Amino acid sequence: MTNQVSSPSGSDQPLEDRVNNRSQRPTSESFKQFMAANWAADTSQLPDADPSAGYAAARRAKLSAAYPGERLVIPAGPLKVRSNDTDYRFRPHSAFAHLTGLGVDHEPDAVLIMEPTDDGAGDNGSNHAATLYFAPMAGRDSSDFYLDSRSGEFWVGPRPTLSTMSARTGMPTDSLEQLELAITKNSGPQAMGGIRIRLVRQVDLNVEALVDTSRINTSQDLEASDALDNELAEFLSELRLVKDEYEIAELRKSVAATINGFEDVVRSLDAAIAHDRGERIVEGSFFARARLEGNDLGYDTIAACGNNATILHWIRNNGAVNEGEVLLLDAGVEADSLYTADITRSLPVSGKYTEVQRRVYEAVLDAADAAFAAVKPGLKFRDLHQIATRVLAERLSEWGILPVSVEEAMSPEGQQHRRWMPHGTSHHLGLDVHDCAQARAELYLDAELEEGMVFTIEPGLYFKNEDLAIPQEYRGIGVRIEDDILVTATGGESLSAALPRTADDVEAWMAKLRS
Repeated sequence: MTNQVSSPSGSDQPLEDRVNNRSQRPTSESFKQFMAANWAADTSQLPDADPSAGYAAARRAKLSAAYPGERLVIPAGPLKVRSNDTDYRFRPHSAFAHLTGLGVDHEPDAVLIMEPTDDGAGDNGSNHAATLYFAPMAGRDSSDFYLDSRSGEFWVGPRPTLSTMSARTGMPTDSLEQLELAITKNSGPQAMGGIRIRLVRQVDLNVEALVDTSRINTSQDLEASDALDNELAEFLSELRLVKDEYEIAELRKSVAATINGFEDVVRSLDAAIAHDRGERIVEGSFFARARLEGNDLGYDTIAACGNNATILHWIRNNGAVNEGEVLLLDAGVEADSLYTADITRSLPVSGKYTEVQRRVYEAVLDAADAAFAAVKPGLKFRDLHQIATRVLAERLSEWGILPVSVEEAMSPEGQQHRRWMPHGTSHHLGLDVHDCAQARAELYLDAELEEGMVFTIEPGLYFKNEDLAIPQEYRGIGVRIEDDILVTATGGESLSAALPRTADDVEAWMAKLRS
């Protein structure tokens, strides 16, 4: 026999509709007619173009030059469920943000399509015409206005119209209802007169399904098509290696806000010391600044005190903040444009470094300074790491910790010093905290620095409590110093130079803020 479970009345209601039961929405025709009437007309003027619009157009032109004759599909991505019927705050994919100039909270499900044209007949003399597809604001005479909890204005606030978004971006716009046709029309193998599609994958599964179905229907090799998509992702990552003036200005804003956040944290230290989860006090203090001056955090804040500071990506932040220990704060504000800072300081909770803490701190500072002094166009990116880690190896040797000579440690066959500095010294910075991560090694690690590149310099030393290879006095100390560096024509500029770095300056700065 099979077990049968009786169902309550109304169990034939589709699962996807049941989430709306909590709203107890009226369904009468009288209500619908009343909701559709007596709303003030929108009399607002079309906005000016966004400051990013011209820069985004120049980026699209570079992309167009790389892939003439091909349809390029760049999704923003959908909303992501956090729990049941609540979503995370929306953030578009970085490639979409870079190519449209759109930043915070714009258009889940939107898709940028660059349609091939005759050579030079596209936008601004390029080989493509770009169109932005998205779901425009629902009219107040429609039920979506008050029923759609994900996009209805009654629930989430005003949404742009097609004409508004066109004015802001300088691109034609169209409704998502036209997206399927825009993606699939005339697609197929180029050898047979069709238009080949390249897609930014792993962003929007619905768009991937449209593209892959079109490829299957036109007998295209999906494995070969995946390779084409990977090439597009690689190119778009490499396109961000050198920042334009707009991007640099936005990074300056995010750095300035981040410095304000670090000051907030210092002011909160007494409260943090008094709480058994003081790291959460630190985290919350910085987060408040990120939301006040920017869009959000650029990444989860690392607020790590004592031995937690030796855990490279400690984001649980549930530990105590204790007098006599070092607090490692690695944090960045993401601007409304989505460009993020990434700064680390290692602060003495008591306001004064102990002798050993200062010794470790100054070794890391020396390593950071050596790398920064070397920054100039033409230097290999990977050389920054070698320069910084050599200084650390020398200090470890001076302290009697390094078990071999500095030269042996620095050799590819050695690397013993990396026990206490296991991460890289630098990474590119921009829309992503680890920007340009899909770029080829020859254009990232092995590339020469160019004017307009922005990256971190962040050496560290991490001496764990359980590390028996070091003297007891060093155990439980983690120090990282990280600054955001812009390559100029003559060298490097530290965008975060306003935040104190030397041990003496850090102590004086903390004393002033806590007085």
